[in-house]
Amino acid sequence: RPYPAYNDIKDVEYDLGRFSAVVQHVQSDPFAPPSRCYVRVPLAHAAFPPECFSPPARETALRDWLTRRFHAAAKRAGVDQRSGEGGWHGPKGGELLVDLPGQHVLDRSSVIVDRSAAAAGLPGGGAIEARFTVALPARGRSICGEWAAQIFSETLPRLVLEALLHESTDHSALMAHLCSVEDQQAARSQLAGRGLVAFVADGSVLPRATGASDRPMDAASAVPFSSPPSLRVTLPVPNAGSLTGMGLPRGVTLIVGGGFHGKSTLLEALQVGVYDKVSGDGREGVVTDRMAVKVRAEDGRAVTSVDISPFIDHLPFGKRTGAFTTADASGSTSQAASIIEALEGGASALLLDEDTSATNFMIRDARMQALVSADREPIRPFITRVRSLWSERGVSTVLVVGGSGDYFDVADTVLMLHEYSPSDATAAAKDVAARIAGGAPPESKADRGMPPTPRRVLSAPGLTAGMKTHTGRASIRFGDEPELDLGGVEQIVEHSQVRAIAEACLRLGGAARPIDEALAELEASIREGGLDVLRPGWR
Repeated sequence: RPYPAYNDIKDVEYDLGRFSAVVQHVQSDPFAPPSRCYVRVPLAHAAFPPECFSPPARETALRDWLTRRFHAAAKRAGVDQRSGEGGWHGPKGGELLVDLPGQHVLDRSSVIVDRSAAAAGLPGGGAIEARFTVALPARGRSICGEWAAQIFSETLPRLVLEALLHESTDHSALMAHLCSVEDQQAARSQLAGRGLVAFVADGSVLPRATGASDRPMDAASAVPFSSPPSLRVTLPVPNAGSLTGMGLPRGVTLIVGGGFHGKSTLLEALQVGVYDKVSGDGREGVVTDRMAVKVRAEDGRAVTSVDISPFIDHLPFGKRTGAFTTADASGSTSQAASIIEALEGGASALLLDEDTSATNFMIRDARMQALVSADREPIRPFITRVRSLWSERGVSTVLVVGGSGDYFDVADTVLMLHEYSPSDATAAAKDVAARIAGGAPPESKADRGMPPTPRRVLSAPGLTAGMKTHTGRASIRFGDEPELDLGGVEQIVEHSQVRAIAEACLRLGGAARPIDEALAELEASIREGGLDVLRPGWR
């Protein structure tokens, strides 16, 4: 039979005993994106105990756990690889793919707990629903019906049995995963009340195995984190009892030290501290305010109608920057735009690394100020705004700096890394700033205040729900529009997040409204209806 015959199985719920299966979307041909499917396991049949679902942090962790189990079961069965032989006329396809999580425990739609009215009549009052794709097998453009039947009647039941039922789960390992995530969220929720922007537990392993791997460095090679005594705090958590480590105060914090001594490694741990981690990651005890944003310079990025005048204005020939637009931003204009965009989104803290910042955006030393006077320089360096960002807007800054002591004058806390071990160098830095002339050129003392961020109106009439979209590891292309490069957004940690961003853009693209209102509405919708609200009816 021709390949379109597979449409006969579309949207049919097949009862396979302890669960049911549905093919929601059938691919158009063997070379198209694979078919979308899901299974539903009634809660009574899955039989996970009530403590796995409450509080909500545990249910999020359970869904993450089940996604990992489902993926691992498919990999063990060898069905995560496409089969193909004999060229065009040989049989091909058959791979069954499940979303692959990394080291982070994220809210996912790959597995959901469905307690909707439609699922309420199932045993247990709901169902665990797992989503996956299958490349429906073919020979040329004809179906391989027996092979497809084997996938759904033999392979899939085996995967469900291994991955989605409590009886096949290591309960102690499951509870360790759930309790770890619950503790991480509990610790993060205490930061604001304790006047902290982040917390790093003693014993944390911050370095990664390699530059290309997010897995932890071997414990025998890594230096465990140990808080300076002056910054050590203890946070109560529901399962481990308490966590002790470094509390990083709100305000302006510098991370200093020699090259290769762990400054950027600490900042990288902080920037992903907005997410929970799997047990054994080494960074489970690193939690950061969820609204902290990592900002960097991005030469060549596009900027559209962003008011960068707090940092850059009066360009040559009188050009103003209240609605700055360019398809090819410089390092300084891109970093200014990224900070303003972060503030628009409600950032509580900015995380910056000297290595990925534009030098002329961060600082102008005394000699350069003497040669190029302020009235001839369009750039107001970040150092002139960092204090007022905190005092007027309540936005903290954590900055890795190794080349400019001018920032000592504006810092509240100075943390020094030496051979990967931190110490509180605040008093020493203030002493240096007071003793050494020229360490604080006039411009660094001239904090000129941080004006309010104008409310931009979101308008993207070309984006419509359901339009053809392609996502890469860190890129999105809508239809025939230019590719949107997200490579500079360092807090994106999984391809699934890129897909969700694409769907969110399509959802928000229709109506013109202030960006803050649009984002608030989107977050409220997700809290109420889960990630499925990004594309209703699309699993």
